[in-house]
Amino acid sequence: MRITRVYTRTGDKGTTRLVGGQEVPKDHIRIAAYGTVDELNSILGIIRVFLRESPIDEAGRTLLDGQLHRIQNDLFNVGSDLATLPADRWPGMYLVGGGDVTQLETWIDTLNEAVGPLTEFILPGGGRVGAFFHQARTVCRRAERECVGLMRAEPGAGEGAMRYLNRLSDYLFVAGRWAARQAREPEPLWERPKPAV
Repeated sequence: MRITRVYTRTGDKGTTRLVGGQEVPKDHIRIAAYGTVDELNSILGIIRVFLRESPIDEAGRTLLDGQLHRIQNDLFNVGSDLATLPADRWPGMYLVGGGDVTQLETWIDTLNEAVGPLTEFILPGGGRVGAFFHQARTVCRRAERECVGLMRAEPGAGEGAMRYLNRLSDYLFVAGRWAARQAREPEPLWERPKPAV
């Protein structure tokens, strides 16, 4: 791919084009879905920057950074899938699927073993890196909801992306907890309301 000019002026009237060339409004469900995936990817980039300054040890930083690098690449593939109508997929087009989901599950299991079971709901936080993981998780959940809308509007669309995002939100939750533990940052707990007298 070679991009020679950033602006095209084609979106000045509120439309854009899918990978196959179809012109759609910028608030189309597909655009919303892959736009949210792009937002999520940006937050993962922020996490990677703050990891460099984190009190997490070098091995932990390297581990998380490697995982996030892979996930950022996967999210480009998710976005490409969401920006392409099924009829416009090309031979050999990579679709995020089973192996990518299995990789996330492996990472989840490994990280989760280190943090142990939850005994109470936690509030988003756990230090700078942990808090950004929680933000990423909520944006990932929004991307999931938008994929559900896309799948309802266009049956057969976004199924692999949906599976990946569903597992990714679980990964981001566990990675946030793991990062807080490694950085020795407390995880704020939800305080149950006291019964009214």
